[in-house]
Amino acid sequence: MEQIRLNKYLADHGICSRREADRLIEQCRVTVNGRIAGMGTKVSDEDEVALNGKRIGGKPKTVVLAFYKPVGVTCTEKDRHAEKIITDMIHYPIRVTYAGRLDKDSEGLLLLTNDGKLIDAMMRGANRHEKEYVVKVDKEITEEFLETMSAGIYLKELERTTRPCQVKAEGKFTFRIILTQGLNRQIRRMCEACGYEVKKLKRVRIMNISLDRIPYGKYRELTESEMEQLYTLAGLKPQETLEI
Repeated sequence: MEQIRLNKYLADHGICSRREADRLIEQCRVTVNGRIAGMGTKVSDEDEVALNGKRIGGKPKTVVLAFYKPVGVTCTEKDRHAEKIITDMIHYPIRVTYAGRLDKDSEGLLLLTNDGKLIDAMMRGANRHEKEYVVKVDKEITEEFLETMSAGIYLKELERTTRPCQVKAEGKFTFRIILTQGLNRQIRRMCEACGYEVKKLKRVRIMNISLDRIPYGKYRELTESEMEQLYTLAGLKPQETLEI
């Protein structure tokens, strides 16, 4: 049986973070097969692991959550300077983390999971997974703006040229854009390069998952069919999981 470090085992089962698990181990509150565990202990599914005498067991199920991140929430798990962070919003019995950030001033769809392999597949730029946004700017949108945005723009700060993308007007000041890459503050930088300022940015879709019917600041579990399609698009099988 494959063995993993005890702190990772505890995190995988939604008990706590790895750092917090280390503290529990140091406090002699974790046992393996009836014996007090030490730092660096490795375990497998055949071992009996207990916290404060209560057994922890079973392989945690693979979970993917769709979350409507509000404006003002920072995509981080720990930041004492941030007013509000992801862990303030997500209260789920299994530890999950996000696949792809949204900056503090943006809102919309964020996917969170306990499957590290899925996160890796979604974050790999070469896979060109689609992310769709609705954006409001400070000036009236022109055909020239749409053509420039869709053709690709050189971003001096990042020394990168954006990939060609789909852009279409939704109104005088609003457009919809579909990206297949995730550069830092990409849409805001692209608009700035065209002389526009973003007033509102909302991510409405990641691959096959839509923001529809998720209330602001709330989350839901993906359905079985959504999970199957998401894994297929990511080039994985649902059983090919690797928890964080």
